[in-house]
Amino acid sequence: MPQQNLGFLFFGILLVSFNLRPSITAVGPLIPLIREDLGLSNGWAGFLTTLPLLTFATFSLFAAGIGKRLGLARAIFLALFVLLVGSIWRVSGGKLSLFLGTGLTGIGIVICNVLLIPLIKKRMPGKLGLVTASYTTGMSLFAAIGSGISAPLATDWSWGWRGSLLFWVGLLIVGLAVWFPQISFDNEKSPTTTTQSPKVNVWKSRLAWNVCLFMGVQSMLYFTIIAWLPDMLVARGYSLGRAGLILSLMQVVGLLGSFFAPMLAVRFRDQVGMVIGIGLMYLLGFSSLLSTTAFINYAGLTLAGLGLGASVSLAYTMIGLRTDSEQSTTALSGMVQSTGYYMAALGPVLFGIAFDVFGDWNLLIGLMLACSVLYIYFGTKSGKSELI
Repeated sequence: MPQQNLGFLFFGILLVSFNLRPSITAVGPLIPLIREDLGLSNGWAGFLTTLPLLTFATFSLFAAGIGKRLGLARAIFLALFVLLVGSIWRVSGGKLSLFLGTGLTGIGIVICNVLLIPLIKKRMPGKLGLVTASYTTGMSLFAAIGSGISAPLATDWSWGWRGSLLFWVGLLIVGLAVWFPQISFDNEKSPTTTTQSPKVNVWKSRLAWNVCLFMGVQSMLYFTIIAWLPDMLVARGYSLGRAGLILSLMQVVGLLGSFFAPMLAVRFRDQVGMVIGIGLMYLLGFSSLLSTTAFINYAGLTLAGLGLGASVSLAYTMIGLRTDSEQSTTALSGMVQSTGYYMAALGPVLFGIAFDVFGDWNLLIGLMLACSVLYIYFGTKSGKSELI
């Protein structure tokens, strides 16, 4: 078997990560154009943005089995191909094609999401922190790029919403080409183990459930604040453009947390202290929204943004740190991401219902503070130096 080129593998992982968010984040700014062109109701337009989360949550449960049957690298290649087919299909016809294609893109993305963590741990165990940091930061960076350029491509460049979404197919083709050679290394033994590890049922593990709820709380917090913060700021007198800019800056600051958190996490025997530190960032950051002073809001949301980036990459790193075999890492990754995305999908909806009933934006602040406390609680349970 040929020698594995770790530099080329690292480059391939980065390219895969670049492809895992733009097909989702590029849709939001294009919703008005899609709605007008296809005659979608507001309800169906909203479902278009929720569909990927529901797809992620459901198919996370099947990703581990697919990876075991095909091999991790081969399954990731297949998932990228499914993402490519879905990306083309959703712009090729009417409403049905749009929703079916979007569903396929979600399936492709979540299989990559689940299987990349165990692949990194298997093939680059000594670089778990650095590679996970690069992978999660790459996802976040291209998520922001996808949001930022989709509308200009559609309107300023006159590509329309279909051309704007099709733009990302080029990056997918490059990703497939670079990843293809990794398939030949699928049968290579993990450097971390030479014997077959006993099978572990993660669904019966208390530690696994703590990691799941840790991921779930941070996912609910993230997607709820992303969905509702601009509306709350507009209600307080900010312009729509200014509110959107604040949200964008939060995500840009989050890139720093996303990159450095995994590299710090692997240096410590446990991650309890990191969890408490990020939780305090949340508590201070979201508490700043109780003030009506703009500077305090900016400073607090900058702190919260740093925490948002750090928490998601720490959650991914925790999957690798709490397991000792490829099988248990893959199983935990699927379980954790399924739980996380279901909670992520519920958060914005539940707050929307509560706001319809009570009409009080302080509920959003209260929810964020409550999630911050739960984040610390489940994080301290998950961060202890134990294995599933």
